[in-house]
Amino acid sequence: MGSVRKASAWLGLVDDSEMRYYDDDYAEGPEPGDAARESWVTDPRVRVTAETAQDQGTRIATVTPEGFSDARGIGELFRDGIPVIVNLTTMEPADAKRVVDFCAGLIFGLRGSIERVATRVFLLTPPDYKIVNRTDRGAEGGFFNQS
Repeated sequence: MGSVRKASAWLGLVDDSEMRYYDDDYAEGPEPGDAARESWVTDPRVRVTAETAQDQGTRIATVTPEGFSDARGIGELFRDGIPVIVNLTTMEPADAKRVVDFCAGLIFGLRGSIERVATRVFLLTPPDYKIVNRTDRGAEGGFFNQS
């Protein structure tokens, strides 16, 4: 029953016995705060941003740039809070040095960290991530002991 009809019945202006079985609540759409309404977005960039925010912390990007022009993609991923592995093994040494300089400025500006994983392979991590280095190879009689 609509709110106007309910108020009219309460005031005695309308007989509510005939409207007892009538319920027009189903005809109303979802409220503005409902989840169904908020999931519909007309701009796809907004939807992608929301999905990225939900997935943050569950993805690591791997980038193998072909030239310095690909550095922007590294910066965009890192700025979104995604750890990035940068593989520079296929680049010329001069361009690779420029990309490393770019990455160093990026992590300095966004307070992240950079770590060399292998020769010409670097890991860029946002400030809320911690890199754990394990230097010991396991105790005697460990899992990989083949003696």
